Amino acid sequence: MSLSFLSRWRLRRWPLLAMAALLVGLPVGCQVLEHKERELVFRVEPGNASWYRGLPAGVRELEFKGASLKPEQNIHAWWWPAKRADAPAILYLHGVRWNLTGQLFRIEQLHALGFSVLAIDYRGFGQSLGEPPSETSVYQDAQIAWEQLQRLQPDARKRLIYGHSLGGAVAVELAARVAQQAASDGTPIAARGLIVESSFTSLADVAAALGNTSLPVRWLLSQKFDSLDKIAHVGMPLLLVHGLDDRYVPARFSEQLFNAARQPKQLLLVPGATHNNSMRLAGERYRKALDALLHAPLPPNVAAAQAPHGPTG
Repeated sequence: MSLSFLSRWRLRRWPLLAMAALLVGLPVGCQVLEHKERELVFRVEPGNASWYRGLPAGVRELEFKGASLKPEQNIHAWWWPAKRADAPAILYLHGVRWNLTGQLFRIEQLHALGFSVLAIDYRGFGQSLGEPPSETSVYQDAQIAWEQLQRLQPDARKRLIYGHSLGGAVAVELAARVAQQAASDGTPIAARGLIVESSFTSLADVAAALGNTSLPVRWLLSQKFDSLDKIAHVGMPLLLVHGLDDRYVPARFSEQLFNAARQPKQLLLVPGATHNNSMRLAGERYRKALDALLHAPLPPNVAAAQAPHGPTG
């Protein structure tokens, strides 16, 4: 080996070693960044919410398993049947930070309106075991819960999907997937409607709004939650609800979702309501909007699936 080659190697070895370290370390660094991003997005609070005072009588605690779950993972759920055996049933999908114990007040309001409610904690929330959640994992968890709701409420005319805040994006994804699967199978959509409350067009949009920035946030986030690209594929009656005084997620995002969605659709904007109290402040308007959703004309493929069937012999 010549002296000139050794001299060149000594001069170049640090840049070469640095490049090699970057190439090896980049995937690891991206994984670390993605994990940190997931922690920041979901902001899971351990334990019970401070306002939680225990489960009401009649609530059953359930545990679900599924193909997307590892053996040590589970989906913890509450099933609260309505007094009427034939009542419509809602799959409740919550947002970030608080687990089910922080959602009980809203679940109580839905139950008081006469609905049966199946509510889940995503993996990593509450008593649902698993690694910190991700966009992919919460979509999988919602699918597992949807399959359970179909067993708990066999009548497709009485199944509703509900999502609050980030849970609204999960609900849109689930509803669009249910519709796309029906189209693929040549079968009608097996749900009566979708309710999305205090939600957004995409995670990047709400991050840019909260940060008041023009940076290309969309390209920096691995967790997309892009409802605007999916809302037109929902294929079932839609109710969008938003408080006009929401300081976390501006109401304009629900207006944009409404404009992009297909009929039949409703937009309920609630003056004075913030991120968490639209249902309570809207009161009778909310109840009437839900009633209109349940009686909205169905698209032809949905109506065919949900028509009552007589005995087969």
